Amino acid sequence: MSKLYIVPTPIGNLEDMTFRAIKVLKEVDLILAEDTRTSGKLLKHFEIATHMHSHHMHNEHKTVENLVKRLQAGETIALISDAGTPAISDPGFLLTRACVENGIAVECLPGATAFVPALVNSGLPNDKFVFEGFLPDKKGRQTRFLSLQEEYRTMIFYVSPHKLNKTLAEFVQYFGADRPVSVSRELSKLHEETVRGTAEEVLKHFEAKPAKGEIVVCVGGLIKTKG
Repeated sequence: MSKLYIVPTPIGNLEDMTFRAIKVLKEVDLILAEDTRTSGKLLKHFEIATHMHSHHMHNEHKTVENLVKRLQAGETIALISDAGTPAISDPGFLLTRACVENGIAVECLPGATAFVPALVNSGLPNDKFVFEGFLPDKKGRQTRFLSLQEEYRTMIFYVSPHKLNKTLAEFVQYFGADRPVSVSRELSKLHEETVRGTAEEVLKHFEAKPAKGEIVVCVGGLIKTKG
């Protein structure tokens, strides 16, 4: 039976790959990979010989129609990204939506994703939170910050290393120097680190010691006052 499988892959430590993910990747007719060179190393490690096609943000608009036709013809396809769960700040949404619209079964396997461990180990409230992903580079950036100034839930951002200090400075500007912040980098990898403190304290830390690697930032929400 045709089906699209959304398959999470490790964000760093290969031991986070699930038995089920390996089984699915070995059994499907085709694997769609964000970067076939990166995913090729993963497949080789787990002795997965399934054929791969490239599926990334630059070609996904063009490939969706053909992939839907292949699924309708009875094929099974697995979608993976370079790391973590596809469609979370990665390609995957367009194909998933097209499958849903065409009555094709979609199944997302549970597995690795960066923002959940970053949120849990931040020490910030996690009963309610909002995932913001990557902030706009230029257009709409200030508007996004202004819209979040009254956000009371913990906010989660993906930030590239070379933009971290700028982003932390903007947290100080828009949320206040005392707003609690937690920066997790290289989650599940050898040099995993989480730095917690006020926005101002965390900014000073990374000004003195520039960050490297994959980064997730959690920011405490605005505390509601009574009255």
